[in-house]
Amino acid sequence: MAHPYCEFIKNKGKGTVHEAYHNNEYGFPIDNDNDLFARMVLEINQAGLSWETILKKKENFFKAFDNFDIEKVSRYDEKKFDELMNNAGIIRNRLKISAAIENAKKIVPFQQEFGSFKNWLDYYHPKTKEEWTKLFKKTFRFTGGEIVNEFLMSTGYLPGSHSEECPVFKKILKQKPKWAEVKK
Repeated sequence: MAHPYCEFIKNKGKGTVHEAYHNNEYGFPIDNDNDLFARMVLEINQAGLSWETILKKKENFFKAFDNFDIEKVSRYDEKKFDELMNNAGIIRNRLKISAAIENAKKIVPFQQEFGSFKNWLDYYHPKTKEEWTKLFKKTFRFTGGEIVNEFLMSTGYLPGSHSEECPVFKKILKQKPKWAEVKK
């Protein structure tokens, strides 16, 4: 079955901000904690908006959030919060900005206990979408089912980011995404 994003790229997404994301990021495993955190924050910010809006503001998000350095974001104070709320280059939503800061604060102890945020994710893998959603809702802020699903599909923890006919699907398989691993 064709994946809607792959079909979109094939039919009318060529040359758009979506094409590079589809071909080089979406569904590929991410090993770096700050990049995982960035993807989570971007997915949270997409809620209620188009992914195109987020992709167009992506660089601004990285600048505004200190390249998503988890340690730095976890220490943001009211002054930095206000600075983010006044930054026209990002999504200025009080709940989403607050979620980014609070989620960074949640990740720091995981890094200490598990060695990394990625190791924390790996520790809980594999799970169904529903199990992941329950874990994320219990652990993080602003992480409903669709946000969790997209975050985990886009980072290689859940299958479904590309159709098997999509040329990118084979590139992702070579990088051994978590969903392709067989647990013994």
